[in-house]
Amino acid sequence: MPPVTQNGSPKAQVEDYISKNKVMMFSKTTCPFCTKIKDLFKNLNVEFQVLELDQISNGADLQNALLEVSGQKTVPNIYINSKHLGGCDDTLKAQAENRLLPMINDDGENYDYDLIVIGGGSGGLAASKEAASLGRKVAVFDFVQPSPTGTTWGLGGTCVNVGCIMIETNAPSCIISSYIVIWGAINIVFIKIFTYLQGSIVGIKLRICFIQDHIGSLNWGYRVQLREKKVDYHNAYAQFVDKHTIKAVNKKGKEIIKTARHFILAMGERPRYPDIPGAKEFGITSDDLFSLPYCPGKTLMVGASYVSLECGGFLKAIGMDVTVMVRSILLRGFDQQMADKIGDYMGLHGIDFVRPCVPTKIEKLQDRQDGKPGLYKVYGKYNDGTEYSDEFNTVIFAIGRDPCTQNIGLDKVGVQMSKNGFVISNDADQTNISNIYAIGDILEGKPELTPVAIHSGRLLARRLYENGTLLTDYINVCTTVFTPLEYGCCGYSEEDAIQKFGEDKIEVYHSNFWPLEWTVAKRENDACYAKLICLIPEKEKVIGFHVVGPNAGEITQGFGTAIKLGATKTDFDNTIGIHPTCAETFTTLDVTKRGGGSIDTAGC
Repeated sequence: MPPVTQNGSPKAQVEDYISKNKVMMFSKTTCPFCTKIKDLFKNLNVEFQVLELDQISNGADLQNALLEVSGQKTVPNIYINSKHLGGCDDTLKAQAENRLLPMINDDGENYDYDLIVIGGGSGGLAASKEAASLGRKVAVFDFVQPSPTGTTWGLGGTCVNVGCIMIETNAPSCIISSYIVIWGAINIVFIKIFTYLQGSIVGIKLRICFIQDHIGSLNWGYRVQLREKKVDYHNAYAQFVDKHTIKAVNKKGKEIIKTARHFILAMGERPRYPDIPGAKEFGITSDDLFSLPYCPGKTLMVGASYVSLECGGFLKAIGMDVTVMVRSILLRGFDQQMADKIGDYMGLHGIDFVRPCVPTKIEKLQDRQDGKPGLYKVYGKYNDGTEYSDEFNTVIFAIGRDPCTQNIGLDKVGVQMSKNGFVISNDADQTNISNIYAIGDILEGKPELTPVAIHSGRLLARRLYENGTLLTDYINVCTTVFTPLEYGCCGYSEEDAIQKFGEDKIEVYHSNFWPLEWTVAKRENDACYAKLICLIPEKEKVIGFHVVGPNAGEITQGFGTAIKLGATKTDFDNTIGIHPTCAETFTTLDVTKRGGGSIDTAGC
């Protein structure tokens, strides 16, 4: 409730409340219609002020004054931007006719755009196109700063240009390699030819050419989509001047000033380099890997992130000698049992792990030349102080990513950020500056995933410019790590579930499984694994889904909807499986970690 003023006549007090508050509601605590409108504003994430007339001594006098000012005797009595809206029915009608939010957002100023999106990645593009389809005037500002080695790219963001799309277009190498191993005894000559073509300079150049052509077509397609939606696209670096104004500079140094009622921050992240001698001079990141004009050769992946393990996996699949240097644990933030299974599998299939160790220095031994990589000596140190050194043709850093929130003026307008530069927002993706929102990887504590950014961008546009009230569910999010043996998950890790609910409140069902195609070739029968984490007090509701095995991403996506809808262990048990598939394992889990028992599998 706003501060109660006793200055002036009741009429003057009422007019003071109306003039000083953007959304002012005169209410009574006993009125069900008032409660309904309060709930509406809360669902719309609208800030509003309430004066409970039955809780103040001069409430009756103020209500009589309201009748004189507004011509309305009942509550709720609502004013927006000093203009009288009316009561409960009037407010609900305005909401139904899509007039309510525009009334609230109208500050009487004329701006160049209703919405400016800073960042042309997946989330920014989704939000801008959705807002434009709702009749808003929208602009996108996107600018890619070159990597230390000079790599840059077009519209579409990390996922399209140097991230998941690149990983997935190379993933068939891992799959084909896997099947070659399965049927290896049948045709050893084919294996040798495949391995040669995969890792040869001819194979690498063809791969880069085909993939970059595909990415280029996607970049152009995004520009066409924006044009068709009538979204203005600016390839320029934007910085805030004030909370409604940005200054943008393009490659030629031309500066433009634009204003907007709302802003969405969607700048994404860029890879982090360690602060050691030679890192930026001789090392690269995933930003550069897919544009290399030469075969990487013997490669060191520094870091245990999903980027590191995915890149290391497909490089090994095309015949490279791969080493992964790990500071501590694999896949921080993921279920650690599953992370260790991935590491064990990769180690068993020829990828060397150096752990726990960090690099301390990189020296150049030979320059890159004529389509060949250079040669570098990498020095490191184990946790116990033991020195490490080895020579590599390519050093790739995948030690984490930093949000692109620096040097764009967020400090100037007062946007609150964490110590690591991530934007802090409420559940509606709104920052502490009311007209500035944020989505995607730059958000503090949210999943850094392309589909999450896309989904939240669309929902945010609908909340801003339509009757949307749906918030993004940041918990039940499916994701997959595209390592040689895929890992898919949805919901809580086992560690997080124990921490949040307590070990006595969860039951973990688990089992190994043996893919049918692996049985003929007598491949390992304990590498693939399924796990359900269930919340006992809620009828064993499934709160965590984890699978390591072939096509884990496809399996996880299929079960994701069931988990989001609150499926229980009984629902899984009552589902008839498709035989013979890996996914059917989840319909027959009957061994718990608490109860013990064998989880070995004998095949079909």
